[in-house]
Amino acid sequence: MTAETQHSASASTRRLIVLSGPTAVGKGTVEKKLLADHPQIWISVSATTRAPRPGEVDGVNYHFMTEDEFVAKEAAGEFLETAVVHGMAHYGTPLKPVQEHLAKNIPTILEIDLQGARRVRQRAAELGLDVLTVFIAPPTFDDLAKRLASRGTETEEQRVRRLETAKVELAAESEFDVVIVNDTVERAAEKLWQVIKKEFEIDR
Repeated sequence: MTAETQHSASASTRRLIVLSGPTAVGKGTVEKKLLADHPQIWISVSATTRAPRPGEVDGVNYHFMTEDEFVAKEAAGEFLETAVVHGMAHYGTPLKPVQEHLAKNIPTILEIDLQGARRVRQRAAELGLDVLTVFIAPPTFDDLAKRLASRGTETEEQRVRRLETAKVELAAESEFDVVIVNDTVERAAEKLWQVIKKEFEIDR
């Protein structure tokens, strides 16, 4: 596997960058590094019906709303994609902010899991919205297992389950337009920036 694999040579401006990858691969860390280095990018903020956790800010971490509000917006077609997590809370990507930022040619990123990326691709096609899917991959599966173990946030049973999920997610790599290997956060963030520069025709 090369550090970066481009499955599609075509490039156009104002494409939504959909960032995905297996559990524990470090998507969020790469994204934070990218934002720190290039604050001109915009990262989509999801909506949810779950209660805010301590320190979370409405509109920054999530758009918090009631279930009735969420369902009404979903029925009105105001989400790019939605999901119910653990059979309880609703999550979704508000469509209008994505469209507004892309219309201004602002580099726009949506970080989402594999199933969400597939939903976005399907819904985007229905809306005529162009997307570029980017898969963040680990150097090796063993490296991914080590990262998951080092977090120390899961039990052994949970780690085994997550790794089984990761195997399925890794098998979907070929579905994506671009693959970036997260060997170091700095290199992965820079490679992602190069993809964004090309898509949004940024000179610097």
